[in-house]
Amino acid sequence: MSQATVLDLAQAHGLNLSADGLGINEAGLDYRVVFAADEEGTDWVLRIPRRADVTEKIADEARILDFVRSRISVAVPDWRVQTPELIAYPLLPGEPGLTLSDEGEPEWHFDIESVDYAASLGRLIGELHSIDTADAAAAGIPTQTADDVRAEWSERLDTVSASFTIASELSERWKAWLGNDRLWPEFTAFTHGELYPAHLLLGGDSRIRSVLDWTTAKVGDPAIDFMYHWMISGPEAFQAALDAYEQTTGRVPAMLAERSAEIVAAGPLNYAAFALISGEQEHADAAAAQLNPQA
Repeated sequence: MSQATVLDLAQAHGLNLSADGLGINEAGLDYRVVFAADEEGTDWVLRIPRRADVTEKIADEARILDFVRSRISVAVPDWRVQTPELIAYPLLPGEPGLTLSDEGEPEWHFDIESVDYAASLGRLIGELHSIDTADAAAAGIPTQTADDVRAEWSERLDTVSASFTIASELSERWKAWLGNDRLWPEFTAFTHGELYPAHLLLGGDSRIRSVLDWTTAKVGDPAIDFMYHWMISGPEAFQAALDAYEQTTGRVPAMLAERSAEIVAAGPLNYAAFALISGEQEHADAAAAQLNPQA
């Protein structure tokens, strides 16, 4: 997408942006993201949907943002433009903890073993998981029981198995996971669903200032909000997050490390489900390679 196309799209929605310093990030699976300033010097973030199925979720995400905004201590996007073609909001405080280089390599902008970051993350997750789930359901937020969480993963495996060849070691691991009662939630909570550092804007002290991309938020498995931290951090930082979480909520879900490990291992299954929804051959081919790497 060219700068001229972005500027015309913004202008059609009442935003007069400057071409100077305008940057387009193509890394997102669902949205192109544009950073630009208007003629008064206000910095903006633009999200441009890539597909019709993404557009269909915009109203749901707006509902989530309206619900969560006053219930947590960090900033969330304040959508000033919301149409099927464009979402736009003023730039939020903080800098992303993770970006991708032009070659697609991760670039970390904080110490992933930082105890300050871990504690900030644990408090944030604690705030999310302390939100009344009945209030979330009443606000129209998708809401699952513990049994629903397990059934959703089982259905996902069945759906993906019908369209892709899955290596036996992966299939056997996922079936064992589904069959192990100890690896499933004893309660559900309001979750963001994708709390990894690319969606977190940090201050210079590595503490979280803002949280982006709420499309996956719902009442679901609490472990989903810990799994990225488990994946990137060591035991000390992971424990620091759990300690801060317990101080905030008064409880810690059972076997969080083990449950996080299983969700991370199910990444190819999640990606394959996304590929089927997107209908794009590029994603289908990449998912097939993840599901059956020896083929």
